[in-house]
Amino acid sequence: MAGGASGEEAAWRELIEHYTAPAPGDAGQTPWPERENLTAPAPAGSAPDPGPETDPSLGTSLAEDTDPGFGIDLGPDLAARVVRPARPASPAPGEDEDHFIPPPPPPLPKLDPMTKGAWAALFGGPGYLLIAITLGWYVPGWAAFCAVGAFIAGFATLVLRMGDRPPTDSGPDNGAVL
Repeated sequence: MAGGASGEEAAWRELIEHYTAPAPGDAGQTPWPERENLTAPAPAGSAPDPGPETDPSLGTSLAEDTDPGFGIDLGPDLAARVVRPARPASPAPGEDEDHFIPPPPPPLPKLDPMTKGAWAALFGGPGYLLIAITLGWYVPGWAAFCAVGAFIAGFATLVLRMGDRPPTDSGPDNGAVL
């Protein structure tokens, strides 16, 4: 067991020693394309050289994305590059006509007095009890009974008036009926 632990330790030490060494197959390869290497900033007022920094697949010069006046001097081989953020593509002039614009929603239906009273009872009874308890008011037994009764009556009224019938404005031809 002691021999196994020292063998593992030796393997770990060997891995740590060779951690920064290049891999055997990477001897002649660079880690990125040559066009990605930074060049020294051009003097202020001169046009950028589109030579090796031009990417033919993009069609634009990578040198246009640099700001020579803003460059930070990092030595003769390195320079800072300021890259502009991507701009969203503007739609073509005829594409705006193809977008769906929904019609304005219909107005809300008018509530009859019975429905308004049912909603008031549904929220009014528990609302009164909640406010009374929060503010520390004394609630007599008959007031608590009326508040609970109003809640139950409002709920029952709304459920009974909900109905299971089609809307009155649907007409006689309302599609397939099974």
